[in-house]
Amino acid sequence: QVQLVESGGGLVQAGDSLRLSCTTSGRTFSYPIMGWFRQIPGEEREFVAAITRNGARIYYADSVKGRFTISRDNAKNTVYLQMNGLKPEDTAVYYCAAGYGPQISTEVASYDYWGQGTQVTVSS
Repeated sequence: QVQLVESGGGLVQAGDSLRLSCTTSGRTFSYPIMGWFRQIPGEEREFVAAITRNGARIYYADSVKGRFTISRDNAKNTVYLQMNGLKPEDTAVYYCAAGYGPQISTEVASYDYWGQGTQVTVSS
C-alpha cells in the first residue's frame, strides 16, 4: 500500500510563507515525477508544480512562478513546496501526487498516487 502524507498547511496572512512537505511510505518507489496540485471547493484540481527524480526538470504554473519552489529529497522520500509571498488566491487544499512519468505532466490523470491534502488559507 503506497501512501502519500502531506503536512505544513495552515492559516497565514498575505505575504507570509509556508513550506509543505509530502512523505511517501509503503511500497517505496523512486517516483520519476512528484507534483503538487491544489483545489478550491467546486472547482477542478489545478496543477501547481512538478519535479523529476533527479531535480533536473522542474515546471511551475504561471500563477506561482517566482513565488513557489518545489524540491525533493529522495533519501527521505519527501517532496517539498516552499511558498513565499502568499496571496489570498492561493487559498486551497494542496495535494501531493506521484507519477511514473517519464515526462512532467500538468494533468491530474497522469499521476498514480495522491495524498489526502492539506489546507492552506491566506487571509488578506
